[in-house]
Amino acid sequence: MPSDRYAGLAAVLGAIRSSPDITQPMLVEQVGLGRSVVAQRVAELEAAGLVVSSGFAPSTGGRAPRRLRLNNEAGYVLGADIATNELVVGVADLSGHLLETRHREIDVADGPDVVIGVVEQMAGALVDEIGARRSPWSFGIGMPGPVTYDDGGPAALPTMPEWSRHPTRQRLADRFGVPVWMDNRTNLSALGERRVNPVAARSQHMVYLGGGYGIGAAVVVNGRIHRGAHGLAGAIDHVPVPGAADVHCRCGKTGCLEAVAGGAALARDGRLLAETLQSPALARVLERTGRIRPSDVTEAAGSGDAAARALLHRAATLLGRSLATLVNVFDPDLVVVGGGIARARAHVLAAIREEVHRSALPAATRDLRIEPSAFDQEVAGITGAIEFALGELFSPEHLPAVLDARDGVPALEAVLPA
Repeated sequence: MPSDRYAGLAAVLGAIRSSPDITQPMLVEQVGLGRSVVAQRVAELEAAGLVVSSGFAPSTGGRAPRRLRLNNEAGYVLGADIATNELVVGVADLSGHLLETRHREIDVADGPDVVIGVVEQMAGALVDEIGARRSPWSFGIGMPGPVTYDDGGPAALPTMPEWSRHPTRQRLADRFGVPVWMDNRTNLSALGERRVNPVAARSQHMVYLGGGYGIGAAVVVNGRIHRGAHGLAGAIDHVPVPGAADVHCRCGKTGCLEAVAGGAALARDGRLLAETLQSPALARVLERTGRIRPSDVTEAAGSGDAAARALLHRAATLLGRSLATLVNVFDPDLVVVGGGIARARAHVLAAIREEVHRSALPAATRDLRIEPSAFDQEVAGITGAIEFALGELFSPEHLPAVLDARDGVPALEAVLPA
């Protein structure tokens, strides 16, 4: 349990992080602490080099108050967004501003040794490139499946059996000398959404749909990610879909939502449309490239291809039906459609809305907003991974080690949970 001092330090630092150029009187009002306590906490954060002054605000009758901001350049954080078929690694300053990112296609089925080796290589290159070898402070990792948050490891799933036994966090902590935190990448995309989307930031009860090669959902309850007892909250990817019992899923079962409406399913069914010449646009893509990707289906639909449009509409209807279950259970005021499916918003959003309103309870949808992500989906996951790394680093539980490190005590390694 953090002390009142560190809880106050974290609250003050959090307010400064979220409100650049905030003044000390504004901090008193925002964090609910007395003026002398806020002054002490600000002084501690300034002494640690985490907060700096940025001029003066207009006077309201007395001495002009100083504006305060986070010292963004004091250090750097690393992030990695590991999807089923691609990987994004990035480095950001302490404000969460991305300085550089790198992207590479991967296959998560190659296993953790291979994929984490690529993460190490890409992150190491970024650290060298920006000259931050001595200053990374934290590393946030988004995984393509549920993570047991308390111990920080991937949940034991049939789709990723090797990952649950791999010491991913410890390996990266040893490599970079920083604390490492992991979570489901859909949860991290939801965190990123709340950082950049004012509508999402105001919502206390939100569901975020992340649809790519896999499908996942993140649930926000009372302004915080709800993970459940085993990190599985919102895991709608393997819920059964009526009438799809003959479709095999990579988890070993049949009829899962991911198997009939995920990105891999779109690629599979789009290829069938191309091979049978039901979709002239996709047939041309297959002839030219030898493969069909989900983005090819979206582009074909955008060009007016009727079969591609019908395929996207079917997937959207199935997604909307499963989302309706989460709407009934968690009663959100906002649903954000993100991930790869957001790139096809012109063809899927209306169908998702229609199916949610048809299938969910009327009371749950009376004032429900269903909106596309405000993100460029190329950076949604990595932005969330960075935000996750910063949020954990500056939490009341871990801030003491950060402050000790700023005093010259090599304590950042102690932030890493056992």
